[in-house]
Amino acid sequence: MDVAEPLKGVTVLDFGQVYNGPYCGFLLAQAGARVIKIESTKGETLRGPGRPVNGTYPFATLNRGKECITLNIKKKEGQNLVRRLVEHADVLLENFAPGTLAKYGLGSDELRTINPELIYASSTGYGGSGRYKDYLGMDITLQAMTGIMSVTGQADGPPQKAGAALCDFLGGIHTYAGIVSALYERERTGIGSTVDVSMQDCVFPTLLTQLGAYFQQGEQRPRTGNRHAGLAAAPYNVYEAKDGHVAIISIREGHWRKLCEAMGEASLASDERFSSVHLRSKNMDELDAKVEKWTRRHNKAEIFSKAQAFGVICAPVQNLEDVVNDPHLHERGSLVWQKHEGVGEAVFFNTPIRFKGKNTPYLKEVASLGEHSNAILSEMLGLGKEELEVLKKEDVI
Repeated sequence: MDVAEPLKGVTVLDFGQVYNGPYCGFLLAQAGARVIKIESTKGETLRGPGRPVNGTYPFATLNRGKECITLNIKKKEGQNLVRRLVEHADVLLENFAPGTLAKYGLGSDELRTINPELIYASSTGYGGSGRYKDYLGMDITLQAMTGIMSVTGQADGPPQKAGAALCDFLGGIHTYAGIVSALYERERTGIGSTVDVSMQDCVFPTLLTQLGAYFQQGEQRPRTGNRHAGLAAAPYNVYEAKDGHVAIISIREGHWRKLCEAMGEASLASDERFSSVHLRSKNMDELDAKVEKWTRRHNKAEIFSKAQAFGVICAPVQNLEDVVNDPHLHERGSLVWQKHEGVGEAVFFNTPIRFKGKNTPYLKEVASLGEHSNAILSEMLGLGKEELEVLKKEDVI
């Protein structure tokens, strides 16, 4: 099968840092775009100072398929090189602190004057407008500001952050979507645009269940742990098994009847206490006890197998070892075991965006710091060997 490369021919200047921007750049690269990662001469934060070859596992994961060059944008020569590169680029991607590139004369207004077809995409904590626009933001502070922490955890405990870096990656995904949308618009108009993504904006829609309960009741309910956020569905929880835990959810009458059959207790479906969604929610403590009495007698695999046989929505709670070895993810090519110079044998993920009948691109190695500087500056800007040596000596590249 052919490899899926819908963005082949698109050139991206990727100033991404840490997770947000680099994940967007990774998606663009795996979609076939030529992604040129631009780092300081010391290297991007995740690569780590003094680790020019490949850096950390997160860096090695998010920056595959990219060409890597170094540019010191604090120097005028470096700023001028960016301006010249922009003439040959379709997209510039960045998730610096607000105003960082503008401070060096590399903001969207100036660069889109140089190249009106340029798509300039910025992903920040709070966006490019509004009273919060200059606030700094990282994943945990966005989880605090957006309300995620207020709805996560147990009712009698403090607010909790989600263990995963949800805000960073939601920001990267939405920035990718914004860039692709802008590329489509440019096909019709011939004019680029500035994409302004706020991580706070991206996260808000994930609270729909809690917001529904809030507007219905006029106030925020206590945190509900693993139960339904509105306490309006049961069973809906994580239940103890002989060798761990399983998640089971039942939101329709059919789901509930199938679960009763799977548990070997078909009569529960007609039990007055559990005969409707409302009554099951009202009596969820008793109901959860009934379900857990069953799950405690079996291991996770047995429960999952029985659930699949009866059409029950269920999944084992997998730990990291389970997930990196998940046979389904490996069959789909979503995860790949590879040896990496700095990390060793590890699992790396591919793009989640698939096209039927086409293969996902192979995961290329991560480039070392500045590996492609000379080649790209020579190819795109026509710089000669002597000019490149001077720029290197002056710490411009």
